[in-house]
Amino acid sequence: MAKADAGYHSHYVTVADGLRLHTRDYGAKTGRGLPVVCLAGLTRNAVDFHDLALALAGHKSRPRRVLALDYRGRGLSDHDPDWTRYDARIEVGDVMAVLAALGVAEAVFVGTSRGGLVTMGLAAARPALIRGAVLNDIGPVIEPTGLLRIRSYVGKLPTPRDMTDAASMLRQISEARFPGLSDADWLAMAQGTFVEREGRLVTSYDTALMKPLAAIDIESGLPSHWPLFAGLAGLPVLVIRGENSDLLSRETLLAMSEAHPGLLVHIVPGQGHAPLLRDSPTIQRIIGFVEQVEDGRVPASD
Repeated sequence: MAKADAGYHSHYVTVADGLRLHTRDYGAKTGRGLPVVCLAGLTRNAVDFHDLALALAGHKSRPRRVLALDYRGRGLSDHDPDWTRYDARIEVGDVMAVLAALGVAEAVFVGTSRGGLVTMGLAAARPALIRGAVLNDIGPVIEPTGLLRIRSYVGKLPTPRDMTDAASMLRQISEARFPGLSDADWLAMAQGTFVEREGRLVTSYDTALMKPLAAIDIESGLPSHWPLFAGLAGLPVLVIRGENSDLLSRETLLAMSEAHPGLLVHIVPGQGHAPLLRDSPTIQRIIGFVEQVEDGRVPASD
């Protein structure tokens, strides 16, 4: 279990194939507000949602339970010995198993990048789970430029001396897309990328994640996820886009708005793929969206 002053407790759920998956649990199970479930990006984990989760769980008028999950092979969850099972379809099943074990029957989902695709998959597999969705810098069309950039570093990062060195390294790699981040922001990004084990820093994800990425034939064209996005029809949806995103284009965002007439949009200035969800305006926008979902005040497509 996490220390009480960390603001959350840790749960471990064993799924059908025997892997133990970790989840951070913020707030009280009996909180008055609708639960929120946070799903991270491809190599990311629950650490990324700490500030957002504290703000949601500790809201004065509407405290709520917030769960932030580590997929298999990420964060504190077990690594999968079979890298082919690092698949979003498997992760949809994992999320359903974890939520069933933790007693969550419905929630608003916040999905960053890969987490947004998993959210769309959940809408198809278990629609009653989702009351509303926040898609953080992800849509039905993934730009190949962004995917190539991600593929260039997953599993290939050098070993930093310490977290300060890790933050500096990430800054060198990504500052062009995130010119407005503070030293604290870069440190937070590093703490979600690396973890200390046996006296040295290692990536907080299984480096075998590079294998399914390497298997994608980008030159032949990436598959469209419009059928998955259609599963969110009838649900309130907020899309967050980094102003400098190379994964979610302006054109795709416009097409999403046309396909889902009630779509809400929030642009994060000075950030790329994917926004950190640490700045106050973005956190407050998500809190407001969740409250609107609770009150039935968010438009949804037919």
